[in-house]
Amino acid sequence: MSVGAVSQIHVSVSELERSVRFYRDVLGVPFLFDVPGQSMAFFQSGDVRLYLGVPESEAFASKVTLYFSVDDLVAERERLVKEGVGFLDEPHLVHRDEQGELWMTFFRDPDGHNLALTETR
Repeated sequence: MSVGAVSQIHVSVSELERSVRFYRDVLGVPFLFDVPGQSMAFFQSGDVRLYLGVPESEAFASKVTLYFSVDDLVAERERLVKEGVGFLDEPHLVHRDEQGELWMTFFRDPDGHNLALTETR
């Protein structure tokens, strides 16, 4: 027996509403629900649920890097730049093999988490 696939990732945020607007309205990650009276919001990113929340204690504070797969890295980067997202680098080749090329570009969310767009060409 072994553990299954990752089902949920917690992303610590300092201002929930600001982060919900960024992930939902800027990035376009599908919003699922929030928890009334608690600083928790949930999104569906493919098969993985993202849990954005203000941690109850330092023991549950997270610092993550999330990689979002896109069909067209250049077009999605341009769309996000128009939304005011600042990128840390230009799209660049990370890996090449007989199955194709992996391209990436990095940016940050409002709490400083590193985020990346990835495209397999």
